[in-house]
Amino acid sequence: MLAVVGSHRIEEEIFGRAFDGKVVSRIWEFVRPYRPQVGIAVAAVVLFTLTQLAIPLLIRVAIDYGMAPGGGGILIWTMVGFAAVILLNFAASWVQEAVTGRVAEHVLFDIRRQMFAHLQRVSLSFMDKTEVGRLMSRLQGDVNSMQEFLETSVLSVGDILLLFGIVGVMLYLDWQLGLLVVAVLPVLLIVRVLWLTRARAAFMAAHEANSITNGALAEAIHGVRAVQAMDRGPLNHQLYGKLVENNYQAHLWASRLAQVMIPVVDTLTGVAMAVVVVVGGTIVTSGRIDVGVMVAFLFYIQRFFDPIRSLTMQYSVMQRAMASGHRLTEVLDVPVAVEDKPDAVELRPEDDGAVEFRNVTFGYNPKHPVLRNVSFKVKSGETVALVGPTGSGKSSAMSLVHRFYDVQDGAVLVAGRDVRDVTQASLGRHIAMVLQEPFLFTGSVMDNIRYSSHWASDEDVREAARAVGAHDFIEALPDGYDTILDERGGNLSLGQRQLLSFARALVADARILVLDEATANIDSYTEMQIQKALRTLLEGRTGLVIAHRLATIRNADRIVVLRNGEVIEEGNHDALMAEGGMYSRLYDLNYASFDDLPEDAADRATGT
Repeated sequence: MLAVVGSHRIEEEIFGRAFDGKVVSRIWEFVRPYRPQVGIAVAAVVLFTLTQLAIPLLIRVAIDYGMAPGGGGILIWTMVGFAAVILLNFAASWVQEAVTGRVAEHVLFDIRRQMFAHLQRVSLSFMDKTEVGRLMSRLQGDVNSMQEFLETSVLSVGDILLLFGIVGVMLYLDWQLGLLVVAVLPVLLIVRVLWLTRARAAFMAAHEANSITNGALAEAIHGVRAVQAMDRGPLNHQLYGKLVENNYQAHLWASRLAQVMIPVVDTLTGVAMAVVVVVGGTIVTSGRIDVGVMVAFLFYIQRFFDPIRSLTMQYSVMQRAMASGHRLTEVLDVPVAVEDKPDAVELRPEDDGAVEFRNVTFGYNPKHPVLRNVSFKVKSGETVALVGPTGSGKSSAMSLVHRFYDVQDGAVLVAGRDVRDVTQASLGRHIAMVLQEPFLFTGSVMDNIRYSSHWASDEDVREAARAVGAHDFIEALPDGYDTILDERGGNLSLGQRQLLSFARALVADARILVLDEATANIDSYTEMQIQKALRTLLEGRTGLVIAHRLATIRNADRIVVLRNGEVIEEGNHDALMAEGGMYSRLYDLNYASFDDLPEDAADRATGT
């Protein structure tokens, strides 16, 4: 929980900004393609504002001239003009709402699409240290905040034009009476300055409380198994209740402050109208101005404070939009550390599946390498197993083969080429992977198996399923291969999900097959089926197998033993057993898995 609070405090530091030029310029890049539509919306807003200003003037003409003796013709034309202005007002309002809404939707669609595409390309090093919940918040909540801002920003321009237009018309009609009305603005300005300080703090506190509450909720849902296993539910309910109460109080205070300006503006409106009635009435009786002018003033005063009220409410919208825009651009600006070189070449299907590690040094943090000067070769068509205690660098080595990360020193070669010199797309087609934790997507079994090989036929999928022993249980599902899987394949057992991911890798028909602890979570019977299928399927393919279970790698052509990121032994099972080194001694201890080893077992096996 402390980590959650700390991360959100960092974000809150930028929440108080009401305007950020860098954010606006970045968002404008997405708006730029729709400049013609924006121009139409602005023109509609200007026309709408002019009609708002024209209505009181028409009323003034009707009273002062149309109702005077012999003014029947003027009154009729005034009524025609009034009807025309009302129609223009309606049309302009409809155009500005429709066009602004459509542009906002297009812009947000483009932002979401670019963010999604960028997140598919960013380096795994970024994904490793970024919470999924925060990314989802940016893709959803922050984008929605930007939508609210985009839809109201053009209207805010209209509010500003209307405010200055009303001041200008009132000063034109009678500058002395106009100055009396404008005199209430300093009071409003003082109230607003005092209000902004507290409102900013209240908005920040409410946003932070909401983030913490949502974070706690997401954590409890994701960890529901652990919560129930440890009977933590009642205490979590009590703690969450306190967070909800804090959230409620923070939002209540923010809401009250947000509403403060409304009665203040309404009060000042009443004061201004009273001034016009008293002072204006006196001026009318003196004959200096006509009645129509005073009536027009009253209409303008009613509208004068509307844009002020609207702009006041837009302040919180602007705050949220600037903070959201900042976080969105942060994601869009995440550098893609692993990119194709301009002259990168394509790996061809006929290229072999040889793999070589040449003096490779790598660490997720370069200061703390996971692999140290690792060198070994895998011939095309050869099956090599990587074994070693947890943390020895096996999975890291496999990630480098697929170039999920770049090495700090040395080189990883596939088909005789440095993986940094080939395109990532062709490298992906050359290598098929089965990870320790299979990830299945919502959709049919058929679509999941050919997820990486969308061109594969239904029969290709079925053949792959048969090869790994998954066909029978798939046919037993309610709709067979058309059965829709729940999120992450929740309606299948872990072993069944692993078999589907295995079939997915096989249907890709890649030259290199990487099995990253692919049999770690499968029962012994299923594992025997896979081992039998592998002997046929790995013919003509290069196999890189990671397994903690010593029994699963006996039949590998060679075994590479890693410890603390270094290669300490290499050879087939019989050769390693004959050497009497670490592998042999651990095997003789009858441990089924390296994970079962006591902390000092590896040290004893190597004599250290």
